Amino acid sequence: MTLQMDLPASTSDDYPTRKNTEPALLYRKDPTVWGSGEGPFSSEEIEGYARRGYTQVASLVSDEEVKTYYAELERLGSDPALRGDERVIIEPSSEEVRSVFEVHKLSDVFAELVNDPRLVERARQILGSDVYVHQSRVNYKPGFGGGSFYWHSDFETWHAEDGMPRMRACSFSIALTDNYTHNGALMIMPGSHETFVSCTGETPENYYRSSLKSQNVGTPDEASLTYLADQHGIDVLTGSAGDVTVFDSNCMHGSGGNITPYPRSNVFIVFNSVENACAKPFSAPAPRPEFLSARDFTPVGR
Repeated sequence: MTLQMDLPASTSDDYPTRKNTEPALLYRKDPTVWGSGEGPFSSEEIEGYARRGYTQVASLVSDEEVKTYYAELERLGSDPALRGDERVIIEPSSEEVRSVFEVHKLSDVFAELVNDPRLVERARQILGSDVYVHQSRVNYKPGFGGGSFYWHSDFETWHAEDGMPRMRACSFSIALTDNYTHNGALMIMPGSHETFVSCTGETPENYYRSSLKSQNVGTPDEASLTYLADQHGIDVLTGSAGDVTVFDSNCMHGSGGNITPYPRSNVFIVFNSVENACAKPFSAPAPRPEFLSARDFTPVGR
């Protein structure tokens, strides 16, 4: 049985964005770790996550599993039946597949992964409740042309366009290829999760259709990015295939393009607390489609 409901009205807005003509830096009003601390993460890992906004787990996924997931990633990216599907995002400059969304509904392999206790129990430990999948996707960053992802806070979009009330979600990035400093590895400003960048601009109708390829509205301004980088620095998250990076919904992060011969691909799963289910958007005319912002709040891993 799945749990779906009509969207309630948004609660009071502690993180206003896309409403003013000037950007602003706002203090975070939510904890980073909502749980008691008990779970598969060690106390050191949880403390590091709370301080930096992210943690990495080496070799959480086996080599055989990586092969299985990578084969499934390639199958989805090359499936001609999916080429016209709205869930498949194409690089505007190369016609290469950039991302495939809602992969846990397109693939039995990834449906099993989003229910994997190695992921779900860690998400529960951080978020302090049962969790559901807010979004899933596979990201392709092939050699010789994989595009960049500009600096952003996921929560800014999820709050503005999806109606996510609180910073009570976390993302799991499962590396399916080795991540080097030179092939478009994830970059995070450690500690930036404590500051919310309120962005300028008004969200156009059906903005997701263009923003998934190149985002303009909801993009942090250069002065705010410079301040956060000066305050916190930038970590480049390298690692091996099978490593998992877990990061807070409000971390300022991005990645450069990939002009090396070495691809950088990953599976990306967003877990949100069932107590933080999305309501009506705070700064958009209508919610994004369900493949970007799930409206099925059924707990996973149960």
